[in-house]
Order: sequence, then structure tokens, then C-alpha cells
Amino acid sequence: MTGRKNPWGSTGKSDEPASDRPGGERGPSGEDGPRNPWLPGGGEPGKRRSASIEDIFKGRGPEGPRRRGGPGGPGGPSFRLPERPGGKSWVPVIIGAVALIWVAATSIHFIQPGEQAVVTWMGGKYSHTLDSGTNFTAPWPLQMVEKENVTQVRLEQVPGTKAEKLILTSDQNLVDLSYLIRWNISDLALYKYQLSEPQNALLEIGEAAMRAAVARQQLDTVLTGEGRAEIEQDVRAAMQARLDAYRSGISVQGIEINKVDPPAQVEEAFKDVSSAQQDADAAMNRARAVAQQLLARAQGDASEFNDIYEEYRLAPEVTRRRLYYETMEAILSKTDKTIVESGNVMPYLPLPEVQRRSQGEARPATPRGE
Repeated sequence: MTGRKNPWGSTGKSDEPASDRPGGERGPSGEDGPRNPWLPGGGEPGKRRSASIEDIFKGRGPEGPRRRGGPGGPGGPSFRLPERPGGKSWVPVIIGAVALIWVAATSIHFIQPGEQAVVTWMGGKYSHTLDSGTNFTAPWPLQMVEKENVTQVRLEQVPGTKAEKLILTSDQNLVDLSYLIRWNISDLALYKYQLSEPQNALLEIGEAAMRAAVARQQLDTVLTGEGRAEIEQDVRAAMQARLDAYRSGISVQGIEINKVDPPAQVEEAFKDVSSAQQDADAAMNRARAVAQQLLARAQGDASEFNDIYEEYRLAPEVTRRRLYYETMEAILSKTDKTIVESGNVMPYLPLPEVQRRSQGEARPATPRGE
């Protein structure tokens, strides 16, 4: 039907080229077919061809393959770094700034008071030691810095658990002994690199020194605490001498004995012995007190006799009579006496009875119930 509008957007005859028709073919009469509805503008010449179904699934467009998920790809905006004036890139400037920050952050070191730091090349060879304050080194990883507190007093408890540590005394007895080691770092470089395990060396040297010191003391002095101060001083001196010989970089500040007990298997027997020893010490103390009293009384009597003798040398008769009277007074005051006068009448004066009555009247009456 002539003049009838084609459902694809054109009439039966068209001046469009055959390449825009579906299939790109001409009609049997050589006339152009209907326009392609999938092309922009209905297949008009000069219009860009749209992507086909195969192109969509293959990720291609009319202009060629597209990148997925990246800048310029489907659904992703295109990104380009801003350029400096004159068309130069900012990438070298950014890289230089990052490198400068990295060098500053890894080359400047602030060492706190009481701390020191060791510097090594590539984490291996020792370089030098940094004191407290602001210090500068080569950036990481050329030089690596490791800080350590050298003034802090550290504690090592021996034994570290509740297990027994039995040590032999000079009189062939065993004691369960625990002690505390106080130490700090005197030379950080030696502490880090001279010994492989400095803390284990410290504990082993301390145990050897403690056994040697206790072996010179008897059991009583160790248990009662009389020899503890001497043991602590000997152990500290022996440990420091051995650590200095090893160049360990460790300074022993002190040794403190916490507990000295007999072994658990014979603890009851030790308690009985200790109780008997305490009773013996108490009896000895009482005997010494009585002896001191007797000695003081004897010394007083001797001093009194010397004084009387000096008086007797000056006036023998008077001194003799005074001594007689004093002696009779001391004797008669402790006996019952009866006075009888001579003559035809013999009066009787019961002095002891009178004394008892007078003492009874002078004694205050006690209330009933007491």
C-alpha cells in the first residue's frame, strides 16, 4: 500500500541506504527497507550506532572495549590527577613530602629521663648508645632504635613458685629458703649484647652465691635470723663480682631473705626442738636473774662491812657496843618476851599477847563477804 507508514518509522519507499535496514540488505526492488529501531534516530545517516546485546554482555561499546569498575568504565567517573601550573604533575611533590615526613619521624628520637637506647644498623650490628634527651639517627630501616629504662629497680623472686628450695647449712641440715634480688641495668650495650640471656644468668649466679653463703652458717643462726644480714651482704658481693667478671651490664642493688623454714617433712620435729630450746633459754634467763640478785646482795654486804670496819678502827668500844645493841634488837624483836621484876612480888607482863592484841586492833576490819 503506497503512502502507508511503515511500523518501523518509514514508508514503503525510503531514500535511506540499505546498510541501515535490518540485516543491511536491500529489498527485492532495490529499494531501501525500513529503518533499524535500535539505532539512535531510527537509523538515520550520521547517527552513532548503539551497542548491541552482544556488545553489552561482552563489555564493549560502539567505540571499543570498556573497562569495568574503574575510572571511565560503565557507571564509574573518569579521574585524573590535577596538574601544576605549566602542565607539570604533582606526583613528584607528593612523593617527596611523604619521604621527608618518613625521614623526620624515624630519625628524631626523644629519650625520656632514666632511659637509654641502643642503635643498630639494619637491626643487626651495634652502632652506639643514646642518652636521655633529643637524639638523631639515620632513618629506618637503615638504623633501628630500641629503648630501655636503666634506672628502674627490677625484682626477681627466687624461687618463682611455691616450690621448696632446700639449701644445706654448715652443720649438715637443710632449710627451705626464699629470697628477693633487686637489680637494675648499669650498661645497656653490655646488657643487650654481651650475654644471650642476662636474666637467667642473674638467677643462676644468685643461687650459687646463696648456697655458698648459707653453707658457711649453722642452722640455728639461719633460722633465728642472727646470720641473715651477713648472708645477704655476702651474696650481694659475690653476685656483683661474678656479674662484673662476665661484663653483664647488671648492678645488684640488694638481697632480701623472705623466708627460712625447715623442710616440710620434719617441720613438726623442728617445732618441738625450737620449743625446747625456748624453754631452756627461759630457764637460763631466770637463773641469771637470781645470780645477779645474789651477787648484788653480797656486794652490798661487803660494802657495809667495809664501812663498819672503818668506824671500828676510829672508835672500837663505841662501835662494839652499838653492834651489840643492834644485834640484840634484831634477835629479840622476832621472839616472845616476858618481863619479871626481882623481889618478893613477881609481877608478870605478857608482852607477846599485848602485841598480838594491838596488831589485831590496828588491822582494819574486813567487810563480810570478802
